[in-house]
Parts: sequence; structure tokens; C-alpha cells
Amino acid sequence: MRKPMIEFDQFTFQYRAQSEPTLRDIQLTIYEGEKVLIVGPSGSGKSTLAHCMNGLAPHFYPGECSGVLKIGGVDSKKMGIAELSDLIGTVMQDPDGQFVGLTVAEDIAFKLENEGIVQAEMIRRVQEAAEEVEFADFLAASPQELSGGQKQKTTLAGGLVGGAPILLFDEPLASLDPYSGRATVELIDRLHQNSARTIVIIEHRLEEMLHRAVDRIIVVDEGRIIADLPPDELIASGLLREKGIREPLHLSAIRYAGGSLSQEMNLQYVERMNLEPYRDSLIQWSETPMIESPISTSKPLLELENITFGYDSTHPVLQEISFQVSQGEVLCIAGRNGAGKSTISRLICGFHKPSSGSITLNGRDLSGDSIRERADVIGFVMQNPNHMLSKPLLYDEVASGLVHRGVPENEIRERVHETLRVCGLYPFRSWPIAALSYGQKKRATIASILVLRPEILILDEPTAGQDYRHYHEMMTFLMELNAQGMTLIMITHDMHLMLEYGQRTIVLSEGRKIADDTPARILGDAAIVEQAHLHETSLHILARRLGIEPEEKIVSQFIQSDRRRVN
Repeated sequence: MRKPMIEFDQFTFQYRAQSEPTLRDIQLTIYEGEKVLIVGPSGSGKSTLAHCMNGLAPHFYPGECSGVLKIGGVDSKKMGIAELSDLIGTVMQDPDGQFVGLTVAEDIAFKLENEGIVQAEMIRRVQEAAEEVEFADFLAASPQELSGGQKQKTTLAGGLVGGAPILLFDEPLASLDPYSGRATVELIDRLHQNSARTIVIIEHRLEEMLHRAVDRIIVVDEGRIIADLPPDELIASGLLREKGIREPLHLSAIRYAGGSLSQEMNLQYVERMNLEPYRDSLIQWSETPMIESPISTSKPLLELENITFGYDSTHPVLQEISFQVSQGEVLCIAGRNGAGKSTISRLICGFHKPSSGSITLNGRDLSGDSIRERADVIGFVMQNPNHMLSKPLLYDEVASGLVHRGVPENEIRERVHETLRVCGLYPFRSWPIAALSYGQKKRATIASILVLRPEILILDEPTAGQDYRHYHEMMTFLMELNAQGMTLIMITHDMHLMLEYGQRTIVLSEGRKIADDTPARILGDAAIVEQAHLHETSLHILARRLGIEPEEKIVSQFIQSDRRRVN
């Protein structure tokens, strides 16, 4: 008989700062050795479910609960957060929020130090945990100098070192490039296959998570569990689409071509799925005449010429980068973690000055402009929302920039409420920032810049932590602003975002520009994909299996059908 490891029985949780429960009547059992994926819209209660499992709620996030929650057969109310950490090792979506040591080894050893483990034993266990996540060569490195994927490995080793039988991952792919994300999925799968650990994963990026098998997918919506099914059964049901959760792209393409899906067809794996029943309809669909989107032909608005920059003189982060951005263009900048994408945005905004080269706006050199002067025309939304939020309440955060600019109070209220609505945050306008989920905080930072209506908007990983419904609402609003003339520059790991909305993509690798082309062509170039740690989507694999050439035909058709469906 299988041993229950996590048991919710009529469990309800309400944060102290809120008037309604976030979780309602949760009935869920996760068994020893299972690998379970939890999905749901932003704000549905997924992260709260995780916080209740590992004790952050109510020990760190105060609140009241009713019903029963057992971890490892023990009532969680009888355990403190330290005792729960012996049972559940947690890897959070923001690795920087977990670091406490000056080196990787110190960070991994933190729990053992608190337990008073003797040094020789501590060294042995740290080495074993690092080897288990294939990271033993980096024990002397500083966590802050690591790439996103390397930071994930550090926090994962910290969860393993205590021997916890349960591993909990809260959006482990949120800050990773596609290559590192896939490597993380494979690493989690190896940990599961090579041990008896129970694995619980909360993640938006479903297509990437299903690169490796999971036993069940649990769907949370409005604080309740609305589905608990094997992957193929859930995908075939259509519930994911109904709840605004993006299904793997190859399945949406089959639906757009008029096909119906059955759970017996190995739906989650495009490489192994039987495509013969859909071959003719997909080929015919890919040949449907396209409505071409106009590419901006206006004069260059922003120009970077021969930009070189390094945080010290011996290690350049960017080398001889040149490109132009036209008025009204939607430009994506892609590449592996550490390629220099975010550094470019900071140079444009004036946070750093290039070692050589020039940045011009409307033909005017920006080298003499202050950060404040650039901010009047260039808005910047940072990747980590915690680096931008400064007010206790959501409304005040979004209104802050308008207040500093002396905008009348009535206009401030109108613009803030309008922006909150389009960002899906209006119901939370009076909430404290601390009560928002990571995805909601991300939208709050975007709203605080959008409300200012800058001429150029730079977004660093705008879709990290966002479900598809909020992603679409936000991008629809951005496209409306773009149609009115706003220029968008999006730094992204999200290949779906790049394909759907990017007119042009610049690809960086090791601080150099290696490609400047349409997104569909870039993702169809295997050499660029490999060099830049990108990842081809299931649409490209689908096209290749069907012999559709060029592959961007099916990609472009998908984008047209997808926009038609949601508009």
C-alpha cells in the first residue's frame, strides 16, 4: 500500500491581511515516490498551497487555517518550520531570496550548521549533495556570480543536503533560459528516478515541464482543486485552455487544423505522438493564405553602435554590439543566461556607461543625459519585481511615478485604475504588496511603468510567472500601446512570446550579437538555437515530422490562428 506523504483534508487557509480564504476545502493526497505537477492561473492559490506544505504559511505568512494537513503522516500544526524543513526541501522561484552563504558550499551547508553537524560529516554531505545535482566543481564560487541555472542547482543542493524525503519546486523555470530550463527538468527527473523522493512542482511553463513524465497534474483555480488527472487525460479534456493555461503548442496547432484529441494518443510528446490522423489537415492548414503583419519601416528611434562594456576592464560583458530599433517596432532580445541581455537594457537606461561606442535616441547622443532624464522617454521593467517595489500598497506603488511628476489626483486615479484593469490587478488595488503572489508582483511593476506611457518600454522577462490569460491580457494592452506608436523592447527567455509578438529578434551569445532576424527563422536555425541556449518549440518539431518546409510556415499559421482565437 502506498504511503501518503502530503495529506490535505478539508483544508482552508486565509491570510491575516485578507478578508477571504485563499485556499478552500482542499482535499488532496500525494503519495511517496510520486512526481506531481500543480498548475493554475496566477493568484489561484498554487503558491499558497506550497507555503502551507513547507510551513511558510502560517509561520512566515500569518494566517488562519482549518481542516487537516499532514506531512509525512504528522499533523503540520504540531511542527515548526524547522521540523517541516526536515521533511520538505524547497526550491523557490527566486533563488536569490534563498542565499545566505558567501560561497556555494556555505550556502548548501547552512541547514547542517544550524543542526550542529560536525565539520567532517558536513563536508561529506555537502559534497554528496553537490554531486547529486552535478555541481561539485562550483563549491567555492559566490552564489551571486552564478547564472540562473547554476543558482537553481545551489538551492536544490541545499534542499537535498538535509535528506528531506519531499522536494518542492515553486516555479523552478521562471528565470531560466530555455536550455537551462530543459536541463532543470531533466535534473529533477533524474533525482526522481534515482531515489524514492516525492517531487511536487508548481510551474506555468507546461510544455517544458512535460518534456519529462509526471504522474499527475493538479489544477488549482480560485483556491480550489478542480482537476487531478494523468497528463494525457487532462490535456484531452480541454480544461487547461478553459482555465487560461497554455497547453503544448503542437496540440493547439492540431485543434486549429480541425483535429480532435484523444488521451490514448500520447499527446504530451510531439516526438512520439502518432501524427498520421492529422497529417493531411495540418499540411492543408499550414498552406492557408497568410495575412502579413506589417513590419515597421519608420526611421530608427534608438541606435546602439559598437557598444562594449564590462564591469571590470579585463572581462567584457558586451563586445561591439550594434543594432537599431525603429519607431513602433516590437523587438525581442534573446540568449542564454549571462549573455548580456539585461546589461544592454541597463546601458540604454543609463544605469551603466559603455566602455566604448554610442547610444543615440532620435539621432541625439544620450551620453550626457541622467537616468531621470532618460526615464521620461524610456521605461524599464526589471526582471525581479522585488527590486522595484517600494510602497506598502498596490495602488500607491502604481501611482508613485505620476505623483512624483505632479499629475492631478483625479487623473492619477483614472490612469491607475485603467492600468490595473488591463494588468488583471484591479480587484487587488487596495491590497498590501506583501500579500501578492510573485506573478502579481511582476504585473504590479509592469503597471507602475505602463501608467507613465513612455515612448520606449523595455521589459526584462515580462512573462515570468504569468499564466496564459494574464499574459495575453497584458500583451494585448502592450500591442494596443504599440499600435499607438510605443516602441517595445522585450528581453525574454519565452520562445512563445517571441514567436507570437516579436517582429524581430536579436540573439546574443557570450556578449556578442550572433543573429538579427524574424523569430520564426531564428528558431528554425539549429546552429543559433544551440549556440544561444534557445529551444525550438514543439511547432518546429511538428513541422519537421510532417515534412513542412520552411518550418516557419506552420509557426506563422499558428500565430495567426492563435491571435484570431483570443481576439
